Amino acid sequence: MRKLVYFIEFIIINLFFIICKILGYKISSDLGFFVGKTFGNIFRSKKSIIQNLIKSKISIQTSEDTFAQNVLGNYGRILAEYPFLKDFRNNTLSKYIEIDGMNNLEKVKKKNKPVVFISGHFNNFELMAMQLEKSGINLAAIYRPLNNTFLNKNMENIRTNFICKNQIKKGRSGTRQILENLKKGNSIALMIDQRVTEGIKIDFFGNLASTTTIPAQIIKKYQCDIVPIYIERDRKHYFKMYVSQAIEISSEKSHEEISLHLNKILEKMILKNPDQWIWTHDRWKK
Repeated sequence: MRKLVYFIEFIIINLFFIICKILGYKISSDLGFFVGKTFGNIFRSKKSIIQNLIKSKISIQTSEDTFAQNVLGNYGRILAEYPFLKDFRNNTLSKYIEIDGMNNLEKVKKKNKPVVFISGHFNNFELMAMQLEKSGINLAAIYRPLNNTFLNKNMENIRTNFICKNQIKKGRSGTRQILENLKKGNSIALMIDQRVTEGIKIDFFGNLASTTTIPAQIIKKYQCDIVPIYIERDRKHYFKMYVSQAIEISSEKSHEEISLHLNKILEKMILKNPDQWIWTHDRWKK
């Protein structure tokens, strides 16, 4: 039964992608926002967004219901923009993205030592690894496979061909690949905002949250610097990506201390545009 549901989802989303390509980038992005805002609650619970927002204790400028609708609308925009990642890659849509901090990327390249790029699932998160690789960074990006195996094949092809050719699947086999890439001199890009079963409980917006220790492990073993990156959506269709200066963290610090430091960086990113983060990740699930 589940395979049938996944297959139907696969058909619907592929038809949606075809429609988006016909309509063009801007109209598709706006359509995606409308679809996400109107029907998103069927696939991602608006209630879970509000519950997580309450747990975070952050203040917002709108009602909780409007906030949740905007989050779901952004889901829709991201989905509608997948057919255009190829155009972002080949610079056809390059005018829609600006990068602040190119000098910091040049410093990373000049130092010629692997770093760990960290970020979260912001609008449109797929563009970050793409821009890093386009800028000449030797990169491996860590990703979590979709539960829908039919759609996952599509997404893996998109990511490999247009986002970052060197993809590492999360899991035990991925850990070995991370080490191999670091030895080759490749930097690692990963999201630190998802709940992970193999993580440790670290403070995140005032509550304990399951947190990945992969960055901490890399820092302690390879003395890699951390480079936070962030992307925000501006004027619906435009993006600005920020590349911070490399941060040197002592390998003498514990996994807990390093992970807490990174969670604080992530909190600051989220607070810039709270409704542009994917709030359905239940970081505080016990």
